[in-house]
Amino acid sequence: MFWKKIVAIAGSVVGLKRGADGRSDRGILVFHHTSEVIRAESLLKEAGFTVSVKGPPPDLRTGCDLVIEFPLVSQLRIAELLGGAKIAPLKILPLQDLLLEPVGLFHAKDFGDHLMVRAANMKITIDKNDLRIVNVSGGGCPDVPFLAESLVGKSLLEAPAPRSMGHTLCGYALQLAYEELLRRCPG
Repeated sequence: MFWKKIVAIAGSVVGLKRGADGRSDRGILVFHHTSEVIRAESLLKEAGFTVSVKGPPPDLRTGCDLVIEFPLVSQLRIAELLGGAKIAPLKILPLQDLLLEPVGLFHAKDFGDHLMVRAANMKITIDKNDLRIVNVSGGGCPDVPFLAESLVGKSLLEAPAPRSMGHTLCGYALQLAYEELLRRCPG
């Protein structure tokens, strides 16, 4: 009984959602390549599934720095949809163990007049007074300088979506940071 209480408290601290039977109601899709994660996420969201992209648990890193978290009850339909699109995850795993908890990708830092959001290795900083993008940094992908030049100086609400211009992991992470800023600063 004591250990169950400790596990429940630890689960609530790390944000693990558990069903009535004590097991997680979420699963993760593990892929080999980032491009597969991006395609799968788009397909699943278009089909109406509630999914989110996260960092993989340390024990499951495969070279791809992202996994998709999904509602376990939808596993069969998701597997069929991905199979029909010829997108094959390496693994589909339930989150039944605290050690398999995916890592959140977002970190926000408020600097008074400026707000920075980091997603994975990419950061966007805005001026909170006028929502103008003042800095884009991070990564190491070849499209980062182009993305920074295209975004810095523009209003967050008028700037082009990074995903429309970049197709690398850095561009994808920058898109996630951009979407998080839009969510936090609806204008």
